[in-house]
Amino acid sequence: MMQGVSAAFSQRIAVLVPCYNEEKTVAQVVQDFRAVLPQAKVYVYDNNSKDQTVQRAAAAGAIVRTEKHQGKGNVMRRMFSDIEADIYVLVDGDNTYHAPSTPAMIERLLSEQLDMVVGSRLTAHEGAASFRRGHQLGNRLLTGFVSLLFGRSLTDMLSGFRVMSRRFVKSFPALSKGFETETELTVHALELRMPITEIVTPYGSRPVGSESKLNTYRDGFRILLTIINLFKEERPLAFFTILFALLASFSVILAVPLFITYAETGLVPRFPTALLATGTMLLAFLSLTCGLILDTVTHGRRELKRLSYLSIAAPGHE
Repeated sequence: MMQGVSAAFSQRIAVLVPCYNEEKTVAQVVQDFRAVLPQAKVYVYDNNSKDQTVQRAAAAGAIVRTEKHQGKGNVMRRMFSDIEADIYVLVDGDNTYHAPSTPAMIERLLSEQLDMVVGSRLTAHEGAASFRRGHQLGNRLLTGFVSLLFGRSLTDMLSGFRVMSRRFVKSFPALSKGFETETELTVHALELRMPITEIVTPYGSRPVGSESKLNTYRDGFRILLTIINLFKEERPLAFFTILFALLASFSVILAVPLFITYAETGLVPRFPTALLATGTMLLAFLSLTCGLILDTVTHGRRELKRLSYLSIAAPGHE
């Protein structure tokens, strides 16, 4: 452990705190992370807050910057572009994540040369109010869906507490705009088969007067759409093969009664249905063709992302 801690002191560490209307908690977050990581620079990126978030973050000792495009994904894109460091600690400004867990997460990243360590909330929250049941259920469902589509995943895919290597951050495309960005982070790691892990960390409740910006149903639906879109983008052959199977099955269901009638009478009494069945089958084969073509394109994109990733040294590399 001591070797990992001493190695961390030789690394440039940046703590990234995206914020929107967090005046009640941001100062405590900045103070806590400055206390456990005195060598780190703490950056608070304000996203059009209408309260005293900026003033309180600055007074607590953070480097405060702004991002005018609304949405956590937009803020993260800006942070990842602007800030140069060897290790990046991402944390929300709501004071629910456990700052004292960060050194252990950094030590794990360096000692095992990982690219991401996620602070998992699912078995360590401090009470029912700290992690609402609706959010827990939605998190498990979405995490399970990602595991089904992309293989091995995390138990807490939507955690906002992460320690990441420079090569992870600088190879991350950051295309989403809002809370879908955690999903994008996870899929990026899985698609490039990066070494990642989780550490269970305590998860606290928001103080009185501090409200979550996450809407369980609206943002859950947006995250689900993001997963489906990423599946289409990253696994086009599988996506369009499923679409082919669905369209072909529908076409067969329509066509079988027509063939039976034709065999018995020599007539096609439902001509529009015959046209629909034929058109649906053509769309099915067109979908399969698209999948084959896009799979080749995606393979080339993945190679370029992998080369970009490999151009940066691993964390803790001498």
